[in-house]
Amino acid sequence: MFGRVQVVDSTHTLADVNTEKDERRREKQGKGPRDPDAHWGVKHSRRVRNGEGEVVEQREYFYGYKAHTSVNAEAELITSVVVTSGNATYGKQFIRLVERDRAQGVLARIYAGHRGYDDGDNHYYLECHGLHSALKLKRQRTEKKDANQEVWLELQTKPEYEAGQKERCKIEREYGEAKRRHGVGRCRYLGRLRYAIPVYLTVLVLNLKRMVRLLTGVAFGGRARRAVVG
Repeated sequence: MFGRVQVVDSTHTLADVNTEKDERRREKQGKGPRDPDAHWGVKHSRRVRNGEGEVVEQREYFYGYKAHTSVNAEAELITSVVVTSGNATYGKQFIRLVERDRAQGVLARIYAGHRGYDDGDNHYYLECHGLHSALKLKRQRTEKKDANQEVWLELQTKPEYEAGQKERCKIEREYGEAKRRHGVGRCRYLGRLRYAIPVYLTVLVLNLKRMVRLLTGVAFGGRARRAVVG
């Protein structure tokens, strides 16, 4: 049974490219990059204090691709996937994921995600389709005094928002297994299409493993648990 909460997120994959060597030997010789579909993207972004005590944004970059997914929090099954180059922003893939879910008949009513998905167009899309937003709000929406602040403060108090935020961590388990056991952490081939194929195959494998566990109560490499279905 699918639950009412969908969680969206993305994971990065390193391209099969030595970037220093690529720039030094290929681009300087006019040959172009080894993998023209791969791009630099932000791996992590966090706020830290520098030596002067000022709060600054610290970013870690990677060169490669991203796999954006939508996961049903209760079933822990991946329902939709979008593959992009590494420079694609989180928020711009959100509506594509929701539309793919809706086309497949996914009936979840709440969509949760981190601050990268806090975009006015995303909130508006969910409202227009009768869905609830649990996209984590950026501080500027709730801390900055303006005429629209009350709307966002009210959203934070809704039970749907709280329910969605509680489920966000589940998607990280999918990414951890995909990288640890199925090699999604680094590309084996060049080009976005050749990256997409192993991503989709990995999603199929993860979903099949999850289905076996739901039906039998036995996890791959784990102990038997109570079966959900007799």
